[in-house]
Amino acid sequence: MGLHIRTRRTLTRQVTRQAIRRRHSAAGAAGHWRPAVAAAVASALIAPIAAAADANAVRRGAAIAPACRSARDPGLAARMSKDIRAALSSRTGTVSVAVHDDADDLWCAVDAGRTYDSASIAKVLIMEAVLWRAQEWGRKLTGFEARRIPPMIQVSDNGSAWQLWQDLGPSRVERFLAKAKATSTTPGPNGLWGLTRTTAVDQIRLLGVLTQARSFLKSRAYGLKQLQQVRADQRWGVPAGMAKGITAHVKNGWLPRATHGWRVHSVGAFIGSGRSYRIVVLSHDNPTMAYGVRTIERVAHAVHRALNKGRSAGQGYTPESEISELPDGSVPDGAGQLNQLLPEEPRILPEEPRNRPSAP
Repeated sequence: MGLHIRTRRTLTRQVTRQAIRRRHSAAGAAGHWRPAVAAAVASALIAPIAAAADANAVRRGAAIAPACRSARDPGLAARMSKDIRAALSSRTGTVSVAVHDDADDLWCAVDAGRTYDSASIAKVLIMEAVLWRAQEWGRKLTGFEARRIPPMIQVSDNGSAWQLWQDLGPSRVERFLAKAKATSTTPGPNGLWGLTRTTAVDQIRLLGVLTQARSFLKSRAYGLKQLQQVRADQRWGVPAGMAKGITAHVKNGWLPRATHGWRVHSVGAFIGSGRSYRIVVLSHDNPTMAYGVRTIERVAHAVHRALNKGRSAGQGYTPESEISELPDGSVPDGAGQLNQLLPEEPRILPEEPRNRPSAP
């Protein structure tokens, strides 16, 4: 699986040494190496345990460091660490996991700093950046924005995502990422939002923009509502195994490419019965979409079971027959297909300028 256990101290030393070596080997880069080291070290330290295990070591039952930590409930953290390792022990591919539970101040991190092509989970970023822009400009969503956010999230409409991404522009997206402290996420090149590079840690932070009471985003309830209303056939992944009485707010991504096979991702926030927690599972090198979905759902079952002990599950595993194996379309096969993503409607309508708020 390519996962490795490290303590934070060991990981920090390694990251620092690598950054210093890059400084000496990169001509003309002397003015940039110190910020790079600082960012790398900060990323290494942000998760309580930024680590995971080699699959063979897990199968052999070797002693490995825990994936979870909670000062309030160390027993819960130990149980969840064990269950997550068991869920991943027989799976191939590359997998990263991040979990945060507010009630027990629980953090889990399995290779959570690894970067992946985001595929359609980038649509959460797009939505949040649009909402934040409206807030900064002191206005409601325009008609242009209000008509595109729901289909982009609820049915994963790529045309809507493309138009909103183009409307935002890279500098606005980067400003939002800095505001959300998702500093390891890089917008996709050449307008290809589906190739935005991201990490499990950053996805936890982006979900936190919508779930945390002290979030800088005032319209977070609107964003959660969109994720709650994702259509049924796209609600696989991290909702699997969640207890009855819990509400799932989910977005998934599923994209095959020539390298790393299928990227299969699922991010979700879960609220109800006195709990609020977030689960992120990112993966690539999956032989099929269905295989990636099952890996994610094994981890999700372990997390939900531990956080909702004694409560019956309201959602089981997704039957393989219900997984389409069709890409999410977040990255077109060729640049020529970009125009096919756009509907016939003009980008800017004379009767509906984008800076005019929609009717309440």
